[in-house]
Amino acid sequence: MRAIQVKEYVKGPEDLAVTTLPDPTPSPDTYLIAIHATATNFFDLLQIRGKYQHQPQLPWISGAEFSGVVLSTPSSKTLPKFKKGDRIFGSSQGGYATQVCAREESMMPVPPGWGFLEAAGLMVTAPTSYAALVNRANIQRGDCVLVHAAAGGVGLAAVQIAKAFGATVIATAGSSRKLEVVKGFGADHAIDYNKEGWAEEVKKLTPRGKGVDIVFDPVGMVNASLKCTAWGGRIVIIGFTSGNIEKVAMNRVLLKNISLVGLHWGTYPKEEPETVEEVWEGLFRLIKEGKFKGTVYTDREFRGLEQVGKALTMLGRRETWGKVVVSVPQGTGSKL
Repeated sequence: MRAIQVKEYVKGPEDLAVTTLPDPTPSPDTYLIAIHATATNFFDLLQIRGKYQHQPQLPWISGAEFSGVVLSTPSSKTLPKFKKGDRIFGSSQGGYATQVCAREESMMPVPPGWGFLEAAGLMVTAPTSYAALVNRANIQRGDCVLVHAAAGGVGLAAVQIAKAFGATVIATAGSSRKLEVVKGFGADHAIDYNKEGWAEEVKKLTPRGKGVDIVFDPVGMVNASLKCTAWGGRIVIIGFTSGNIEKVAMNRVLLKNISLVGLHWGTYPKEEPETVEEVWEGLFRLIKEGKFKGTVYTDREFRGLEQVGKALTMLGRRETWGKVVVSVPQGTGSKL
C-alpha cells in the first residue's frame, strides 16, 4: 500500500512524504478497509510534531479519519455488522494511506446518496457538534445560538444542527469568504469576530437585546462571550483552537446564572457508550430528513496522498473552511 509514515517527528506538514509499505494485516477483531477519501484534522498537525497528548510509538502512519470500502471482515465475528464491499466511514490511526485496519465500533455506513468525500469528514466533527448542542446544552426550539468559528468543520455542523432544532443561529468567522460560507449553510446572521464590538452586535440581534441562550465555543472565547450571553445561558466549551486556555471571570458566570459545560467526544465510547448510539441515531435522522449535509471544503481539490501536506498546511494557516478532505485514488497510485 501507499502511506504517509512518520519515522521521526517533523517540523511541519510540508516535510511529510508518501512511501510504499506492506499491506496491513488485520487482527481477528478488525476490518481491512480500502480508503477512498481521507480527512484532515488539527490534531494531525500536532501529532506529526510530537506535540499531541496521544502519540503512537514511532514509526506510525498519520491520519485518523477516512471513508472507503470493506475489503475483509474480522475473523473473530460470525455476524459482522459490515460485509465485504460495504461503503463505510470511520476513524482509526493510519488514515493517510490506501488501506487501514479499523474496529467495528469506529465505523459507520456511508449515508445513502453521500459520496466518499462528504462521508470522510463525518466521524469526528458531526457527533461532537450534536452532543455539544443536544446532550450538553439542551438546545430548544426558539433558542438563540452563537456559534464561534462557524466556518470550521465542527462549526458548520453546529450551524446545521442548531437550525434543525429550530434555533436562531448567529455565526462568527474571520473573513468575508467564511462569513459567506456560514450563511450558505443556514446561519441567520454572520459576524466578523475580528471586528471591535462584535459582542454588542450579537446582543442587538437577540430578542430585547437579552443575549444568546447558547454559546458553542471551539476557540477559547468564553470571557468575550460572557458579554453577550443571556441570564441563565449555557456556554459549551469544545476546544481551544486559539491556543489560549482561558482563566474565566467566575463572578460574571455567577451573576448571570450561566452554565459552563465541556464536551470531550472522544471519551464517550468509554464513559457513555449508550450516548454514542443515541447521537448517531439523531445525526442519521437529520441526514435522512435533508437537514444535514456534508461540509467538505470545495474551493480547491486535493487529490492523492501527495496532497495531504498541502491540505494540512492550508488548514493550519486557517485558509480553508469546513472539512478539508483528500481523495485517495485506488489501484493506479496517487497523482500530484
